[in-house]
Amino acid sequence: MMKVYICPSCGWMRVVSRRKGVECYKCKGREMSPVKLDFGAYTQMTEVERQDYADGWMYIHQKGKH
Repeated sequence: MMKVYICPSCGWMRVVSRRKGVECYKCKGREMSPVKLDFGAYTQMTEVERQDYADGWMYIHQKGKH
């Protein structure tokens, strides 16, 4: 099963299968978080939609850290 993960530091999204520990290559190994977005929906999104999703995710999850 394919799963979508996002880096809580930079917002980069990555699709993986059969992995529990997913690291961000852009942030030098930072642990990524799973998102509530299934693979089918992710593949149907444009790059702009994916960036909007990542921006929204980052806004929601960084809100309590300011």
